[in-house]
Amino acid sequence: MKAVLLKEFGGVDQLYIGTTEDPDIGPNDVLVKVEASALNRADTLQRRGLYPPPPGASEIIGLEMSGVITQVGTSVTTKKIGDRVCGLLAGGGYAQYVSINEHLALPIPGGLDFLQAAAIPEVFLTAFQALVLLADLKEGERVLIHAGASGVGTAAIQLAKKIGASQIIVTASKGKHELCLSLGADHAIDYKSEDFESAVSDLTDGQGVDVVIDFLAASYFQKNINSMGFDGRMVMLALMGGVQVESLQISNILFKRLKIMGSTLRARSLDYKIDLAQSFYKMALPSFIDGSLSPIIDSVYDWSEVAAAHTFMEANKNAGKIILKIS
Repeated sequence: MKAVLLKEFGGVDQLYIGTTEDPDIGPNDVLVKVEASALNRADTLQRRGLYPPPPGASEIIGLEMSGVITQVGTSVTTKKIGDRVCGLLAGGGYAQYVSINEHLALPIPGGLDFLQAAAIPEVFLTAFQALVLLADLKEGERVLIHAGASGVGTAAIQLAKKIGASQIIVTASKGKHELCLSLGADHAIDYKSEDFESAVSDLTDGQGVDVVIDFLAASYFQKNINSMGFDGRMVMLALMGGVQVESLQISNILFKRLKIMGSTLRARSLDYKIDLAQSFYKMALPSFIDGSLSPIIDSVYDWSEVAAAHTFMEANKNAGKIILKIS
C-alpha cells in the first residue's frame, strides 16, 4: 500500500508518499480502506522525532481515520465488509489501509461524509475524556477552555454545552472568536491582547471556574490556578507553553482544594480506549445525527499536500480540524 512516510525525523520536507507493507489484522480486527485522516499536534511532534508511537503501534503518522471495511478478522462479530467506520488509532492513519479493533471502529453517523467523520475520533474522544471522565463537569458549572478554536477546543465547547455548563469561557485569537461563540461559548478572550486571569475573574464575579481544560502547561499554570474556584479541577492535555515554571505560588491548590490532572490518550490500553469510545458513542450518536454535535473542519488537503498541511497547523492558522484526503 501507499502511505505517508518519513525520510528521517525533521521538517515537513521529510514527508513523502511511498510504498510499505499492508497492515496485518488480528482475529478481533478489521481492515479499513482509508478515505480520510486528520492532523493532530502529535503528528507534527512525531515527524520531528519527539513523540514516538507506543510499542507495537504502526510507525506511520496518523491518529484517526474514516473509511470502509474491506476485511474482517476471524473472531469479529460486530462489523462486516462494506461498513463505513471512523476510529481512533495509535498510529497508521496517513495510509491507504489501516487495521483497527472492531470495537474501536465506530459506525459513521448517518448524514456525515468521510471528511466529516475523520474529524471526530481524536478530538471528541479527548474532549469527552477530559470533561466527563476526568473533570466530571456537571450541569450548572463554569468551564474555561483554552485553545477554543482548536480541534479539541471546538469539540469541548460543544460537549460542555450539551452537558449544561452555565458559563463556557474560551481563549482564542480574536479572529477565531466568532466560531467559538457560534458553537456555544458564552465568552471569548483574546489571549494575545487580554489577561485571561483578570477576564475570568470579572466574568465570574471573582468566583472562578469549576473546570479548566489546558494545553499550554507552564506558561498558563499560575493563572489557571488563580482562575479556578473552590473544588476546581484542571485537566492538562499538552505542553505547548513549556514544562518549567520559574516561579509558582501554590497556596491556592491547598486553600481551594484544587485537583490538577494530566492526561494523554495515545498510549492508553486497548481496553481503556474501547470503553472510552463506546461510552462516548452511546452518549453522542443521537447528537451527531440531529446536528447538535458537529465536527468542525477548517480545511481539506489531498495527502500529496501533507507538507503544506503540517506547515499550516504549525503556524496556528487553523480553526477546527485539518483533514487529509487519502487517495
